[in-house]
Amino acid sequence: MKIAVRLFFLSVFILVLYLLWPSKALPDQVDPDRVLVYKSAYRLELWSQNQLLKTYRISLGQNPVGHKQFEGDSRTPEGRYTIDSKNPHSAYHLNLGISYPGPSDKQRAQQAGKNPGSDIKIHGLRNGWGFIGKLHRLTNWTDGCIAVTNKEIEELYHAVDIGTPIEIKP
Repeated sequence: MKIAVRLFFLSVFILVLYLLWPSKALPDQVDPDRVLVYKSAYRLELWSQNQLLKTYRISLGQNPVGHKQFEGDSRTPEGRYTIDSKNPHSAYHLNLGISYPGPSDKQRAQQAGKNPGSDIKIHGLRNGWGFIGKLHRLTNWTDGCIAVTNKEIEELYHAVDIGTPIEIKP
């Protein structure tokens, strides 16, 4: 019984440490030229001139395995896209738009008689839910978007320009 209690408190301590541990801030004078997402590793990387600037832990769509096929499948797309918009008034604390669907995505969905979907974003937490912070990473909860903490989307929003390439890998 004593061991179980000690393990419980140790687990709580480690969780609190994880939640409160500050991440290294992205330097102010960076100009990212590429975003890479590795879905299976739950990782987003920000690159500039072949140098890794920063890595972010992410959450994905509720059905993360495989390429997005159609609207409502809760998958995050895979492939090469661009950041095509910024929304400061998003329902999810800021967002960066991803240029999904591309022509091949539209064709694939059309052949299946379905809508390919749209509005795939990199975003923070739902407005009013920012207090969840890093805990959002415990599950895949989006409808196909890529989610980071509010602090992280603020960094990305200010650093990443419209037109920046993004590659989403399995």
